[in-house]
Amino acid sequence: MTPQHDAITLRPGDAGYDDELAGFQTGFTQRPDVVFTAATADDVVAAVAYAAAEGLPVAVQATGHGLPDDTEGGVLVSTRRMTEVVVDPAARTVRIGAGARWGAVVEAAAEHGLAPLNGSAPSVGAVGYTLGGGLGILAREFGYTADHVRAVDVVTADATLRHVTHDGDPELFGGLLGGGANLGVVTAIEVGLVPVTRLYGGSLTHDGRVTDPADLVRDYVAWASTVPETLTSSLAALVYPDVPAMPPHLRGTYLVSVRIAFTGDAAEGERLVAPLRAALGPAVSDTVREMPYGESHTIHSDPDFPHAYYGDSVFLDELDVAAVTELFTLSGPAADGMHVVQLNHLGGALSRPAPNAVPYRDAGWLVRILSPLGEGGRTAARAHHARAFAAVEGHVVGRSLNFAFGGGDRPEGLYDAETRKRLAGLKAAYDPANLFRRNYDLR
Repeated sequence: MTPQHDAITLRPGDAGYDDELAGFQTGFTQRPDVVFTAATADDVVAAVAYAAAEGLPVAVQATGHGLPDDTEGGVLVSTRRMTEVVVDPAARTVRIGAGARWGAVVEAAAEHGLAPLNGSAPSVGAVGYTLGGGLGILAREFGYTADHVRAVDVVTADATLRHVTHDGDPELFGGLLGGGANLGVVTAIEVGLVPVTRLYGGSLTHDGRVTDPADLVRDYVAWASTVPETLTSSLAALVYPDVPAMPPHLRGTYLVSVRIAFTGDAAEGERLVAPLRAALGPAVSDTVREMPYGESHTIHSDPDFPHAYYGDSVFLDELDVAAVTELFTLSGPAADGMHVVQLNHLGGALSRPAPNAVPYRDAGWLVRILSPLGEGGRTAARAHHARAFAAVEGHVVGRSLNFAFGGGDRPEGLYDAETRKRLAGLKAAYDPANLFRRNYDLR
């Protein structure tokens, strides 16, 4: 069958094929039989119809941050051109196309004194992030981004474009939000915005070779238990490699940082952070300040250049300081490679029920490890993650879909048993041939 639609189709060897596949994640290789460069929802319908007729699996790529694995063959729907961002200031909503990045959404919302519930990196695709749940920088106050979605436009396996809302189809709506790419190709979402124009936030960074990481973990956890849910924070640590590509002042350093975002006024923010500053002592860098929301990406300062990495995470029902300290230590200067560890404080609005498939809302903490891929590749990264996560295994309740980078062959733990059963039922109803299996497959 020959694809019939207005978008460009690319095959191996065609000019532009490799460029279309290039994304943020460079550690995994995708070599589809056909790439559909979708610019409209009709293009996506044509791509799914073609794949269904040919019996080919479908993968989707917008920015390429969250690729689950290497793939060969099949159909890839490239949504990077679907960059629609339309704000309705009266309704406090924004319509976001499948290829739009959070940076563009933040900028558009700011013009109306509003903000989206975005993550830490402006280059991440907003739709894929939200379908995984969306654990943002204001998450303790407002919950998961998925909790604020009003409507989803999705092309299901029968090549039908559906406008799905909670009132119109609560089961499919709830399954799409948290279910990732298992039930169709989402072409756009409509999501609520919040009336936030500025915040008090930044990073307190300490030298982990000078200050005992055990003290940093203990003091951070003790402080986090005292703050209101209007303050969202995390603790992160990494060893910068001693290589010429690194700035001289970072080579070989072991930095441990507390990241903070608070929507209250600056004076109250200073009062809340003061005990943490006192407990941690002098910082290598202190960027905590009042800022316009458009500068919120500077809190984490995530890398904005494509690179190869493997990542995973675990939700914890409660926190054992000694166990988490061991996990941080295993990923510190004595580790066999570079590993970025982050401990996210959950609770607050994240713990409240919502009509979607985002699981593990009772968890109090999330531990994430992201490993740039070096000489040992994914095998070495997985072995390290297994050792590190073993330190906290007594409190693990599951994993986060948003932070599973490269474990497409390991879907276990991404959902609790009840949620997985519900999603599997939706999968059987809407995608019986398992067309959308190039992800963390429910089957």
